[in-house]
Amino acid sequence: MIGGSPVLGVFTTVTENVALVPVGTPHEIVQQIEEALRVRVVQTSIAGSFVVGSLACGNCSGFVVSRYAYAEEIEPLQELGNVQVIPDVMTAAGNIILANDTAAVVHPRLPNRAVKVIEEALQVDVRRATIAGLKTVGMAGVATNKGVLVHPRVSDAEIAILEDTFNLPVDIGTVNFGSPLIGSGLLANSAGYLAGADTTGPELGRIEDALGYI
Repeated sequence: MIGGSPVLGVFTTVTENVALVPVGTPHEIVQQIEEALRVRVVQTSIAGSFVVGSLACGNCSGFVVSRYAYAEEIEPLQELGNVQVIPDVMTAAGNIILANDTAAVVHPRLPNRAVKVIEEALQVDVRRATIAGLKTVGMAGVATNKGVLVHPRVSDAEIAILEDTFNLPVDIGTVNFGSPLIGSGLLANSAGYLAGADTTGPELGRIEDALGYI
């Protein structure tokens, strides 16, 4: 748990080589993330907030963060890659972007200038989409370089878009004893994953199968 909560994805964002966690995250949690995901852990805030996972999204090329992020928060991230501020009223980048190292889907009403910023920061092709009718695609799924796991009510048409965009298998699942908001309760990259403490054995099995750990 982070901050006593099983919604790990609200507080943390993960790439293939970095995890951004809230300032003050206990050492044992930092160590667990480092070992499970094989990443460097960076403690930060975004716009002064601990909900780093909701306000930032990244991959190996860089990060997109809330336009309310402070300069002193952005500067250290620039050592990790390109950092861009999302130029829109929708500032919860982690909620409205689902990305890996090759592609991204975003909130369907995101304007062109915001899409361009995301393309430049993450160096990927970006496509507007929904998952299970939800526009907050970053909370409705998780994408690694091996697979995509999404909300169980995703439609066949939405799956087709996701498969075409990411060129990866797409599967459905839940976390934290039935929550369909996969992105809120799962941290994952190609090396491994961490799920919220309430996640059941069958849910863990689906995660491992969908994201290629077994």
